Formats: sequence, C-alpha cells, structure tokens
Amino acid sequence: MSKELEIEFKNMLIEDEYQLLIHEFRLEDKDFFTQTNYYFDTSEFKLKEKLAALRIRKRAVNYELTLKTPEQIGLLETTQILAEDQVTAILDGANIPVGQVRDTLKALGIDHESLLLFGSLTTTRAEIPYKNGLLVFDKSFYSDTHDFELEYEVPDFEKGQILFDLFLSDHNIPKRPTKNKIIRLYEAVYTEK
Repeated sequence: MSKELEIEFKNMLIEDEYQLLIHEFRLEDKDFFTQTNYYFDTSEFKLKEKLAALRIRKRAVNYELTLKTPEQIGLLETTQILAEDQVTAILDGANIPVGQVRDTLKALGIDHESLLLFGSLTTTRAEIPYKNGLLVFDKSFYSDTHDFELEYEVPDFEKGQILFDLFLSDHNIPKRPTKNKIIRLYEAVYTEK
C-alpha cells in the first residue's frame, strides 16, 4: 500500500495534434500499452461531490485500487494492490477489501458497502521522460466516444506549470479546459441517457 502526491498538467488534443506529437517524439506501436480503469462511486455520487475518485486499474502483473483525493496542490493517491480474484469479486459487487483505501473512504464519510461500478475507460498510453517529469500521450475510449490527451506529471507545481505552458506554446497547441478522465466518462454515460 502506498500514498503518493500526484501533480500533473493536462490538455485535450485534437487528433492532428496528437499524431504530430507522436511523430515528433518518434513513438511507435511498441511504445504504447493499454490499460482499463474501472470507476466506482455511490448511487448519489458522493465521491464526485468531494472531488474524489476511486478506480481499479490493471497493471502488467497486478491490479491497483486507487482512491484520489484533492490536496492543496495536486491529488493524494492512496493505492493498494489487489489480486485478480479480489478484482473479479469487486466487479461482481463485493465490498472493497480491508486496507488504506477503505480506511480513507471511511474518513471521507463514504460507506464502502454503497460503492457501485459506474463505468470503465480504456486508454492506449505512451510515456516518455521530459525535463524532470513524465510526458504522457493518451488516447482514451469510453461509452461511444474517444479522445486525445496530453499529460505532464511533475514533482514541482510551479516549474511544471511553466514547462507545460512552454511546451504547448512551442507546439502551437492551444490551452483547452481538460476534465479528469472520470468526469469525462461520467458526462458521456449520464448525458447520453
């Protein structure tokens, strides 16, 4: 189990911008991997109200259960490793297992027994080191749509903001409002009905 502060900058891309960046950084099919996030909330979306998010993500050799909660700068990620049988049970409606994530949910006033799977999002992703951070190229598929996103994960907010703004400017990419993946999924699922 771990807790880690996530500081990242995001910008939506149009497909042409995405393809130009892929070409510029010489990314090939072998540089990409695919991951699926399964998102949970209560039927009243209490996590969303608290600007928090809960997901299960399949990694190369295991699964991660991650609760993201807002901090003054960035998000605090509380993560615990799950076995495949635990994930199957959760996706079938079982409770969140004992651990830091469940403890943090309780501290937020969220009953872990009231959590429901409300959607999944699959991302094809490439990551490259860039100026003391990590540049992330995402193409995400959810509901009946897909989109393109650039992320820049950094250890320092101020330096990261300057570098990301400069990167966008140097590549003639306009700054676009960029919602978290869970919000984009939520809006796609619940505005289509």
